[in-house]
Amino acid sequence: MANFEYIALDAKGEETTGTLSASDEADAINQLRKSGLYPTQVAAAGRGGVSSTAKRKAKKGAKAKKNARAAKGGRVKGKSLMIFTRQLATLVDAGLPLMRGLTVLAKQEKNRNMASAINHLADAVAGGSTFSEGLGQHPKIFDKLYVNMVKAGELGGVLELVLNRLAEYQEKAEKLKNKIIAAMVYPIVVLVIAIAILIFLMIFIVPRFEAIFADMLDGAQLPWLTRQVIGFSRWMKEWWYVILGIFALLFVSWKLICASKAGRRVVDKLALKVPLFGPIQLKGAISRFTRTLGTLVTSGVPILQALNITRDTAGNVIVADAIENVHAAVREGDSVVAPLEASKIFPPMVISMVDVGEETGQLPDMLLKVADVFDDEVDNAVDGMTSLIEPIMIVLLALIVGTIVIALFLPMIEIIKQLNQ
Repeated sequence: MANFEYIALDAKGEETTGTLSASDEADAINQLRKSGLYPTQVAAAGRGGVSSTAKRKAKKGAKAKKNARAAKGGRVKGKSLMIFTRQLATLVDAGLPLMRGLTVLAKQEKNRNMASAINHLADAVAGGSTFSEGLGQHPKIFDKLYVNMVKAGELGGVLELVLNRLAEYQEKAEKLKNKIIAAMVYPIVVLVIAIAILIFLMIFIVPRFEAIFADMLDGAQLPWLTRQVIGFSRWMKEWWYVILGIFALLFVSWKLICASKAGRRVVDKLALKVPLFGPIQLKGAISRFTRTLGTLVTSGVPILQALNITRDTAGNVIVADAIENVHAAVREGDSVVAPLEASKIFPPMVISMVDVGEETGQLPDMLLKVADVFDDEVDNAVDGMTSLIEPIMIVLLALIVGTIVIALFLPMIEIIKQLNQ
């Protein structure tokens, strides 16, 4: 038996140090985990301990960190990251060494930013850094959730299992994201087409009919609806720059509102209450929260650290506030259920399932089940909204075009009468 020095995090996320006896480093890590600690550094005593190990790792990884600076600015799409994670999980699960797996993926990666990041990860691992330390050098590609899950997998000796969980998490998150985007895109596209048709008719078609009416009707008064449409057409032609200015002002105002904390809070609160879209946003946020937290805790990340990561990846300020309240309650030794219920944004079913999970000691599994349920809820909500919005948009488009056509057709009746006479 030998003595090992360690630095670890306790259940509250606070750092603690000490010494223990173990047969080897892996045994020391297992002992720490069984005692409820999350080891970050473990090294044999008498040879510089953990501080010496940290210095050696820093020295070995200095070159890789220096080279990685060039790739820090690049971002990649979620789909590219998802494919990389799935491929790496498959290679590591098949028994291929991590270094070899990264080299293989770097050669076949088409995305330049992703290929550069993978090459730097391989350099970092070759230089003595851990895989999680290499990931941490690319925060714009690998977020806190990704880095901490990999770190937990490394410390627990189950990296291939964690990579598979990460791949599953990303695949389900990407699928959910695509469904929500699809639900939003359809009405926006139809609305843009309707506005484009309106502008075309008002600027190019209505003025020609106005000239025809002036010629054929010899100054006779036009019907009320026709006068309104022609007046609107003239206004658009004369004040088009005002319209552009209004749209530009609205766009800039929206960006400024979203950039401020108070504005972002108002926008996110409204987003959860908007008819049709609000329920989908809420269900998506609940699914993201439960799946992220469940995946992190299942992978061995301490609950307080997992809540911090989940809060940062919530995607909605109101949901993030609720998670912050949960974090504060757990830090004080209280239940997860009370702050969730107090937030008034989580449905009773979620509260009930989380409560059962806490009572039975199976909270991570219950959270993942909640996420699966709400993925299905989002599916049903998107299908229902699409089937409802489609006829609404068709009617809206018909009203816009139909009103203009009727306004232009009414004077034609008088012209036909004159021609018949």
